[in-house]
Amino acid sequence: MLAKVLSSAVIGIDAFIVEVEVDITSGLPTFTTVGLPEASVKESKERVKSAINNSGYRFPDDRITVNLAPANIKKEGTGFDLPIALGILTATRIAPQEIVSRYLVLGELSLDGRIKPVKGSLPMALAAKSSGHAGIIVPYDNSREASVVEGISVLPVKTLSQLVNFFRGFTQIKPMKTDITEIFRSDNKYEIDFSEVKGQEHVKRALEIAAAGGHNLIMIGPPGSGKTMLAKRLPTILPPMTFDEAIETTKIFSVVGMLPKNQALITQRPFRSPHHTISDAGLIGGGHIPKPGEVSMAHNGVLFLDELSEFKKNVLEVLRQPLEDLMVTISRATLTITYPSSFMLVAAMNPCLCGYFSDPKHECRCTFQQINRYRSKISGPLLDRVDIHVEVPSVPYKDLKDEFDAESSEKIRKRVVAARSIQSKRLKRTKIYCNAQMANRHIKQHCRVDKTSSSILESAIDKLGLSARAYNRILKIARTIADLEGSTEIQVDHVSEAIQYRTLDRGKTSHIIRF
Repeated sequence: MLAKVLSSAVIGIDAFIVEVEVDITSGLPTFTTVGLPEASVKESKERVKSAINNSGYRFPDDRITVNLAPANIKKEGTGFDLPIALGILTATRIAPQEIVSRYLVLGELSLDGRIKPVKGSLPMALAAKSSGHAGIIVPYDNSREASVVEGISVLPVKTLSQLVNFFRGFTQIKPMKTDITEIFRSDNKYEIDFSEVKGQEHVKRALEIAAAGGHNLIMIGPPGSGKTMLAKRLPTILPPMTFDEAIETTKIFSVVGMLPKNQALITQRPFRSPHHTISDAGLIGGGHIPKPGEVSMAHNGVLFLDELSEFKKNVLEVLRQPLEDLMVTISRATLTITYPSSFMLVAAMNPCLCGYFSDPKHECRCTFQQINRYRSKISGPLLDRVDIHVEVPSVPYKDLKDEFDAESSEKIRKRVVAARSIQSKRLKRTKIYCNAQMANRHIKQHCRVDKTSSSILESAIDKLGLSARAYNRILKIARTIADLEGSTEIQVDHVSEAIQYRTLDRGKTSHIIRF
């Protein structure tokens, strides 16, 4: 007796179809799973046996062989429990093969026959749609996530017996429907706002420029100056996520298993803030079977590294590839996986080891050598990839007691969205969408400056020892400042302001930033 049930597995953040073939023949009772199953897949036989028996069906006392095809790709996870159990029941003619073959099936089984949620149901639903199936059978807790895929019927199930009765025609399962427009409307609200931040107007300006052009940013200031508070509010002024961005971001969270329960889509831009003790694999991704790291979890959002100088140097250096390529490639002996990692990097650090260098309210206890050693933990190549450097001094008391409400995130966001709209029109014939992603050929075309601005740039390069990459960064920042003002040309004041955001360049080795 032979049966075939279609299921799915994930490589990277994309799913592929897996044929679960079950063959039952006479012989000594055995249960063999082939097709490169990992340990969690091999263990499914015990869950499947108990679930079938406890659901009121008979587990066959024969030779059972389960093949997971294609057999040259490793299979992991508990999502094959339900397809294997269904395959056994189909092979014993309890469920009809003709109807079973119309659907993609996934789910983990408990010993009593209940169906538990699995990781990666969204990319699996996309795979089911692209392969032309009538629908997909998913655990009830995964149904909202999978139902955002239009054009395919998503059937939520809670128990194995419920699914078998559906295939036998004894009961009906209502497809799950999700109103995507309502999700974006209800979820696109933030509990924090820029209006809550007192003072620091020049830092808010830098964050607005960073958001408008997608630029990376680093803040330098003493403890308590509001660096973390400002960084957490950056997503509130970024442009709203598009549906395609939401799908791609949700796929990453789904694969990792971090999509909140009963949440269908990630509609707010991610804000990831890993602790400085994180490993390079935790930040960039990795493992025996590679999983996405924090840089991919921050895709289409913000990656905030607080206390930047406390991170291990090898951890920071792995950021260089995703910052340039907007993707992460992880290679293993058997496979190579690429994860998207288009994020805004926002970092914060103290000006010195004690944190109070040039703070008028506290005395700095650090020597000149200690300050240089502290700053040198951040390599030049990494700083070159950070567009904007801004100083964050402590907030004066008069700003703290001021009852005047600062500008709200909504007002700032409107300007940011307008600037991004200008950039998208300018770059519509390219594969990029913001100024920070412009390559040299785009800079030559869209960032022309007049003679006066060119003279200012030349003087800054000579005095600050800027690299070629830093020179390009200044031009891109100036282009963003011009876009915020609605100017078609880059003016002198745009270039002058952009130069002020390069205060940490390595060429300035003999100088210390002073507030």
